[in-house]
Amino acid sequence: MGDLLAAPAESAGGLTVHGAQAVDGSTPTSTRQALVDADVPARLAAQDPPLWDLSAAGRPGHGVELLPRLAELTAELADLDHVVLLGTGGTPLAAEAVARTTGHPLTVLDTTDPGRVRATLDDRLARTVVVLTGAAEATPEVDDHRRAYRQAFLDSGLSEAEAGRHFVVVTEPGSPLADAAAQWQAMTVPADPPVCGRSSALSAYGLVPCALAGVPVADLLDQADAFAESLPLPRDNPALALGAALAAAATTGRDTVALVGDGTGVEGLGDWVEHLLAAATGKDGQGILPVVVDSPDDPGLTGPDVLTVGYGGALAAGALPAGGVRPDVTVNGPLGAHFLAWEYAAAVAASVLGVDPFDRPDATGSARHTEAALADPTPLPTPSSTTDAIEVYASPGTPDDLPDALRHLLTGLGDHDYLAVTAYLDPHAEADAARLRPLLAALTRRPVTFGWGPRYLHSTGQYHKSGPQAGSFLQITGTVRVDLPVPGKPYTFGERQAAQAAGDRRALAGRGRPLLHLHLTERSAGLARLIDAVGSLRA
Repeated sequence: MGDLLAAPAESAGGLTVHGAQAVDGSTPTSTRQALVDADVPARLAAQDPPLWDLSAAGRPGHGVELLPRLAELTAELADLDHVVLLGTGGTPLAAEAVARTTGHPLTVLDTTDPGRVRATLDDRLARTVVVLTGAAEATPEVDDHRRAYRQAFLDSGLSEAEAGRHFVVVTEPGSPLADAAAQWQAMTVPADPPVCGRSSALSAYGLVPCALAGVPVADLLDQADAFAESLPLPRDNPALALGAALAAAATTGRDTVALVGDGTGVEGLGDWVEHLLAAATGKDGQGILPVVVDSPDDPGLTGPDVLTVGYGGALAAGALPAGGVRPDVTVNGPLGAHFLAWEYAAAVAASVLGVDPFDRPDATGSARHTEAALADPTPLPTPSSTTDAIEVYASPGTPDDLPDALRHLLTGLGDHDYLAVTAYLDPHAEADAARLRPLLAALTRRPVTFGWGPRYLHSTGQYHKSGPQAGSFLQITGTVRVDLPVPGKPYTFGERQAAQAAGDRRALAGRGRPLLHLHLTERSAGLARLIDAVGSLRA
């Protein structure tokens, strides 16, 4: 991977990018020079909407006006020290990265699994403040969570007004969500509408939950302000260098990006970058496939179509990333600068690929399939086979017993294909499901992604449905033993979870992609059996 420290680097505002020039320079013509010739840096900094709306990404200096309101809000709710952020997409992923990096506790509820929803509701309810964000209205999942929390507060003996105090809504003034918040007697923080959730990290949508969790958000804004000065420049612009490297790699066959943290203090950023790159570029049959890994030597990411990018905190001059991580490109600096750099770089890469970074062609497709499945639930058909606690639902004409069905899915991967593992389970109780990703990568020697449903629907799900026709899919669902009703709705959380999984299967079937569905009738035992089955394929 070369000596990164010997390669030219670009730095600004405390953030440094190494290796980008070597990646871009490997192409016949410099992608960066073409971008400069097209005046892209100046257009981006001038908030040219076809490229990138910097105001939606948290315009430098814009968040400062929020600080007095955030100080008032945190003081008023000082007795509510358990912050729960409801939602899926870029906002909760960014807030989660901020909380993990700064060491402040924040609970993100982005699953419809009834076991996890119940466990979250039972956690310090009397001390909980619930944050909802949205430019227009809450998504169906968020509204379900809000209903469950409201009922829990009322059941605990609170009045409507007292329950309302436990909710903070961040939304555009005059939006349907603002009107609803007034009816709920919730506190409201006005915000400008983001172009999309992935650009909201440094806006009110991302800052409010972080501030309530105790994060010194002024530091994030200062970091972004210092870095933003470089964005219009044709030189000494690390974000432009990163975007040009991503684009140059993608247009010359290296369209998979392995994201690996280097252990230098920036935690959780990879999940947000994964969401950003997949959603910004995965459309019109094109896209960059991001894969979050623990090591640049991951067995599925050593092929010629992979660009490895390391990320982390600021490094001392001449220092190596922790653990000797030596990827193709490294990005090191403060978290506030990271957010701006990656948003800018994603917009640059999308512009070179010829796609609109803010277009969301699959934004309503999965939701439509989910609502249709909820309205007319169809029981699972008879399984193709059953192995212990695993029901196998194989496609017609393919092997139907567990080992052969797995082997058929894996051997069907071509030289430019990837495997996506999606798990509609409890991310805490069934966390071992994530172990499948490196096991399958070792077997296939191809990129393997892993996502919890429904979280991934708002990130790599966009790439699955609208990106290149190159994916094969392993979906894992599980029987719900103790369900949880959604107050005021004719369905339960378990039924919504099943509908989301069914909706995703329908969407993938519409693209004609290979899909193997495994249903765990006993989750713990079935998951252990599945991990053993995958491990045995190596023998």
